[in-house]
Amino acid sequence: MAPPTRFRPRPRGSYGTLRHDQQELPAAGYRKTILLPVNHPSGQPPRPAVRASRMPVDRPVGHLTAPRRNSTLRSSDSLNRNGSGPDHLTFPAFDLGARVPTEQRLVPSEADETPDAAAPGERQKAVRRSGWAALRPLVLRLHFYAGVLVAPFLLVAAVTGLLYAASFQAEKVLYAHELSVPAGDRTLPLSQQVAKARAAHPEGAVAAVRPAPEPGDTTRVLLSGAPGVPEDHQLAVFVDPHTGEVRGALETYGSTGALPLRTWLDSLHRDLHLGENGRLYSELAASWLWVVAGGGLALWIGRRRTQRTVRALALPDRTATGRRRTLSWHGAVGVWAAGGLFFLSATGLTWSGYAGAHIDAFRRSLGQATPSVSTAVTVDAADPGNAGHHAHHGGAGGTAGMPGMPGMDGKRSGASSGSATDVGVDRVLAAARAEGLSSPVEIDLPTAKGTAYVVKQVRRSWPEKQDAVAVDPATGRVTDVSRFADYPVLAKLTRYGIDLHTGTLFGLVNQIALAALALALVFLILWGYRMWWQRRPTHGRTLSFGRPVPRGAWRRVPLPVLLPLVCGVAAVGWAVPLLGVSLLGFLLVDVVLGVLAHRRRAAAPAD
Repeated sequence: MAPPTRFRPRPRGSYGTLRHDQQELPAAGYRKTILLPVNHPSGQPPRPAVRASRMPVDRPVGHLTAPRRNSTLRSSDSLNRNGSGPDHLTFPAFDLGARVPTEQRLVPSEADETPDAAAPGERQKAVRRSGWAALRPLVLRLHFYAGVLVAPFLLVAAVTGLLYAASFQAEKVLYAHELSVPAGDRTLPLSQQVAKARAAHPEGAVAAVRPAPEPGDTTRVLLSGAPGVPEDHQLAVFVDPHTGEVRGALETYGSTGALPLRTWLDSLHRDLHLGENGRLYSELAASWLWVVAGGGLALWIGRRRTQRTVRALALPDRTATGRRRTLSWHGAVGVWAAGGLFFLSATGLTWSGYAGAHIDAFRRSLGQATPSVSTAVTVDAADPGNAGHHAHHGGAGGTAGMPGMPGMDGKRSGASSGSATDVGVDRVLAAARAEGLSSPVEIDLPTAKGTAYVVKQVRRSWPEKQDAVAVDPATGRVTDVSRFADYPVLAKLTRYGIDLHTGTLFGLVNQIALAALALALVFLILWGYRMWWQRRPTHGRTLSFGRPVPRGAWRRVPLPVLLPLVCGVAAVGWAVPLLGVSLLGFLLVDVVLGVLAHRRRAAAPAD
């Protein structure tokens, strides 16, 4: 076999020529793919390959992005920028005899004929490919448009999520006076602590009490209906459990007891302080996050698969420059962050508005809903003292106080010290302790006549404590029990996922990981926009951006692949409504832009 013919790379900065067999070939105006058989360095059978010199990206003919100097480009390398697939290589090359502009596809040197010699019908059939080569242009176009149009929502979610992850530690410093006290030798009865809080803050009604979980912590008496406090929030009165001193009062929200700073950041992250309508932004971001991350991961793996090394996939190429350098960092960081982004998207959707409702319905249909204790209290007419027959799991304990019940309106103290109709919080807490409920716990007071106290564990860190009991206020007997160990699998996974998403499951380590993931998402978005900017035309002086991936990618997908793909997208669009609606909107806008562009091209000759 004759010695292999190679292109010899020109020095960096050379423009317009390639050296072929010691001959200088002009590099202007002609396209043709030159196929060169090259012996494999290991002595294996020869593989089609070429060597190409580095050439400026902005040039009038072709668009070649070559690897490092003196590296071999194989037929499986993905080097083109025209979306024609990873098995295509298009670059300026030259035929001194024909001098006819052509564009070819790289094929094995053993082929009987090149695509230039193939019939037009066969060349058209080659456009429809199977597997990843057929889907890549479609995924690339979707990734581009999703990145450009949805990235602003993702950027806001990432920045606000970063701030929320830092709020846990900031809260401990900012509200140290309310949260902590010097440890004492004795602890006042819980009823006395509630009475101290009511004396200092008679407004509203007692809704719940959180006894001090550890020595040095304060007791929280939660009031609902306090003036100036939103309906879904509560006023927390902090009491020293050793002396009864009221240390202060702060607005609180949620099962984790978020104080004003974290509450404000939580609302900013969830709905931008715009209420229910504002939640559409966060649900839209969560709906698209897994699509953008999955598409980017597939594109990056497909681009790097020929190198078959972990380093090429997971580490950026520090020798690259310009747009390739930006792409290298974008892809490598995306590989590391992809798993976390999938998790944030899935867990964020579980308590979203529309997709969350579908997830809850799906869980209920499988019998995987989160159980809760029944607050109903039944009284045996023959033995009124034997109240509290065990009821089935179903009802949920309330948190709002009701005037008329002992100790609920601030005028009667039955809930605190006990009365003829209410045993008081001390006996209720003792009954819960007897059932094995260790700290931290929250005691929810009865919400109406014939309802029970609910004592529930509120530990959201590992290992989770989520047991709950219902206690009859008249007798102090436990009427219902719910154990976290008995939760269905999906209910447990949902609980773990939400607590991991909010940064409470593993404490500081969890919060640091969330902050790192948020920073990674911010940089991925900025690198994506930078690549878009770097692809812009530079020959004009007008402000412009990078051109999108060409239309018509879906036409190259074979029908056996396209039809299931469309059905799958429709099913996902139904399950995640904001994803489906926004994707349909993108398609309509794209169709309109395509029609307008076609009309401009048709009218151009007439001008």
